[in-house]
Amino acid sequence: MKKLISVVVSCYNESEVLPIFYKEIDEVSKKMRYVEFEFLFVDDGSKDKTLSIIKDLSKSDSRVKYISFSRNFGKEAAMNAGLTYAKGDYVALMDADMQDPPKYLIDMYNFLQEDYDVVATRRVTRKGEPKIRSIFSRVWYKLIDKMSDTEMVDGARDFRMMKRAVVDAILSLNEYNRYSKGIFSFVGFKTKWISYENVKRAAGKTKWSFFGLCKYAIDGITSFSTTPLLLASFFGILFCFLALIAIIFVIIRTLIYGDPVGGWPSLVCIILLVSGVQLLCIGIIGRYLSKVYLETKKRPLYIVRETNQK
Repeated sequence: MKKLISVVVSCYNESEVLPIFYKEIDEVSKKMRYVEFEFLFVDDGSKDKTLSIIKDLSKSDSRVKYISFSRNFGKEAAMNAGLTYAKGDYVALMDADMQDPPKYLIDMYNFLQEDYDVVATRRVTRKGEPKIRSIFSRVWYKLIDKMSDTEMVDGARDFRMMKRAVVDAILSLNEYNRYSKGIFSFVGFKTKWISYENVKRAAGKTKWSFFGLCKYAIDGITSFSTTPLLLASFFGILFCFLALIAIIFVIIRTLIYGDPVGGWPSLVCIILLVSGVQLLCIGIIGRYLSKVYLETKKRPLYIVRETNQK
């Protein structure tokens, strides 16, 4: 009996690129006749014709399945839904924008026939991206890899193929605040990395703004590291120590030179500095508390409006 590969495709306003993507993935499936495929498209509350295009594809190709959310819940929720509904012995995660080249599915499957549980991809170049975004990305990967006990690979993408045991392990982590790159690394398993150069979108525009990427980066750090809390404690101890030295200095200066009125500008600067550090530390603590708050609500990661999955 042939093995089944479930290809989970997260979509948000991808009507321009979907026909291109389907044509490419269909060509790949024809080259892999030794396995069966299901193409599971997750419509993350798109506002364009994404869902109608997927429905048309499902009418002409029984392998095409879809899940449509009631609104936009984000890519993390879309990937989780895809993994939950996927029925395959192997499950591949990818985007529809063609920045995850479908041709690599062949190599991924072949590597999984060896002694690997996961085959993941990473970009070795960021050609085509704004330079400022590339710089921040590289710095962030180095930073989170140092701060977290979980390994973070520079340039790692969500594009990967996994055996069923890995998928089940990922789904067993039912946390609300999900950061998939960290979760993939956390569950472990033997991973083969495929490196390739950055590929531009085939059509349409990226849905990631610089602010959105910054927020995603902060979520990643707070999801897989408590180092920011340690830094907040360090700043608290440091400024207490500096304050103690300053008090001793003021007492000694007063005893020797009296109590001159001068020095208020420097005092204002010190107060502003210390206040800024305090607000930074409160913000760090607040970020962690907000995650605890969301976890305790037990809200669903997503709400399905319609699907043709059984």
